[in-house]
Amino acid sequence: MDDKLEISETNKEKNQIIVNRKYKFNLWYIRNNTKVFKCTEYKTVKKCKSYLILNDNNKVIKYENKHTHPGKEYDASVSIVKHKMKNEIRKTSIPFDINPKHIYNEISEEIGLICPDYSSIKSQISRYIKKQLPPDISKFNEIPDESEYYINERDENFMIFKNSNIIIFQSPFQTELFIKYNENIFADGTFYIAPIFSYQVFITRVYAPEINSFYTTSLSILNNKEQATYELLFEELKK
Repeated sequence: MDDKLEISETNKEKNQIIVNRKYKFNLWYIRNNTKVFKCTEYKTVKKCKSYLILNDNNKVIKYENKHTHPGKEYDASVSIVKHKMKNEIRKTSIPFDINPKHIYNEISEEIGLICPDYSSIKSQISRYIKKQLPPDISKFNEIPDESEYYINERDENFMIFKNSNIIIFQSPFQTELFIKYNENIFADGTFYIAPIFSYQVFITRVYAPEINSFYTTSLSILNNKEQATYELLFEELKK
């Protein structure tokens, strides 16, 4: 088979295959170590009968190419971009510390001209980022005191403070930069990516001459916007 196959996923995170970046196939069933995918148009008025059969290693056993409709390159590219972005998000231990627009920019260069605008997928990606928190947390006071999510790749615990209104994340390197350059702090609170059980995400940044760039020095989740909460936040950061 000379056709190009790419792994993707549906909005419900089910397996999907995209052929030649214009035909989408959703998983139909798995049997005897084989996976059968049907064209997504098989339930529409097109009643497309095309299907794919793959083995455990995602090698094509059979491709029944009987498409009764033109390929949908834009729809396929939307699925590919969302899948690639979700894959990058899944790789990070701190979902809220990533910039999805930066990920999109890198992927869009690879996709080329037929690529969805970032605004068309922004809300879906933001919702996906929120879902990466442990699913059993529905209230602020349920945030655990200890968690594998608080340990980075260098085995450092970067959750430095937690009470009923604040949880602060700051790695040793971020602490070092914050202490060194905290005479000029750039801070911002955002409600858009705040978990459903909180009020806002609050970020501090400083300019670090040695890397010639602004650098995020802390990320906190706040339960309110009271002045006492902000004062306690900066007291803890300056310790």
